[in-house]
Amino acid sequence: MTTPTKMDPFSAEFTNRLKRRYRAEQRFKIFGLGAIFVALAFLVFLLTTVIGSGHGAFRQAFIQLDVSLDQSFFPEEDLAKGDFQGIIKASLAELFPDVSGRSDKRMLNALVSKGAAFKLMDMVEAKPKLIGTRQKIWVPAKDDVDMLIKGNIDMSQPEVNRRIKDKQYEWIKTLERGNRLEMKFNANFFTSGDSREPELAGILGAVKGSLYTLLITLLLSFPMGVAAAIYLEEFAPDNTFTDIIEININNLAAVPSIIFGLLGLAIFINLWGIPRSTPLVGGLVLTLMTLPTIIIAARASLKSVPPSIREAALGVGASKIQTVFHHVLPLALPGMLTGTIIGMAQALGETAPLLMIGMVAFIVDIPGSITDPAAALPVQIYLWADSPERAFTEKTSAAIIVLLGFLIMMNAAAVYMRKKFEIKW
Repeated sequence: MTTPTKMDPFSAEFTNRLKRRYRAEQRFKIFGLGAIFVALAFLVFLLTTVIGSGHGAFRQAFIQLDVSLDQSFFPEEDLAKGDFQGIIKASLAELFPDVSGRSDKRMLNALVSKGAAFKLMDMVEAKPKLIGTRQKIWVPAKDDVDMLIKGNIDMSQPEVNRRIKDKQYEWIKTLERGNRLEMKFNANFFTSGDSREPELAGILGAVKGSLYTLLITLLLSFPMGVAAAIYLEEFAPDNTFTDIIEININNLAAVPSIIFGLLGLAIFINLWGIPRSTPLVGGLVLTLMTLPTIIIAARASLKSVPPSIREAALGVGASKIQTVFHHVLPLALPGMLTGTIIGMAQALGETAPLLMIGMVAFIVDIPGSITDPAAALPVQIYLWADSPERAFTEKTSAAIIVLLGFLIMMNAAAVYMRKKFEIKW
């Protein structure tokens, strides 16, 4: 009969420590997965909320009218001076001949957007031969009608608490029964600038303003950032002055963006006299903000190039400049471009510095150049979010969807370029 062997105390202690380490590693994995799932849950909640609130803005209510373009509505040769609003009112009166009284007529005319007259004017100016004929056209409905069709107005509330009155509701139902009220794709959202009327407001002006601003930012920040990185990494002497420059660049990358807006306000507007609310001054301010990020990314890309590349180039007789620009820079350029795209994506979403330089102004016209007054997409979102109309809430979420789309595309381009040009040393 064998007697049980006594376990070595050292081996028992080692086994216990090993088990505790395995349990700690398991807990760490669980915590890490939990953090990922929580982050994804918040992201899904954010996207679901934004898309759920904004997808309705891509469709809008339209009313079909039979307009009579009688010559009496055009007393002058200038077609733009025609009584287009009177034509719209006459068409509505024809649809509802029983409506009488100034108050009722005012409520009836309020079903159609003020932009209907401008749409009719554009149609007549494009084809003057339409004068004297009768046409069927679809015109945008007022934002209150649009909100009602989308289920955002509770008709069970007392009439005094509703923007749609009982008579208007009956007229809307009559239009629906006659197939004269339909939901259509809201192309105006992508082809128009800002407006006081929610049903006429679009993002084209803000998108063009953002593109012009980013163009100025890219043309200025990329060459200057790459040049500064090359000098600091390849040519600058290792002394106190260089160390101070590097410390300040790292500090500038962490400065709040609104500080750059104050700097742009003081220098570019007050000192240099550049007009406020233009893509030119916005691009200059965002250039200051993105330069530190691009310099840091470019230096990291230069550092990632193995020293053997430099030594081989110098060994075959290349000069220092030839080594950098012919051998090192082409290998580091993909990483530089990736950092630049990420910096541009950050600049696209900035609002605070643009508010400081006046790009918060209400601008209807679509900019045609970098010196025209313009809004930017994040600033447009800020303006709409501050508007009291319910329809602007929907527009705000829709503009956020567009902005997120641009950001996703820019970051996807950065990831693609990193994967495409990644070099395994």
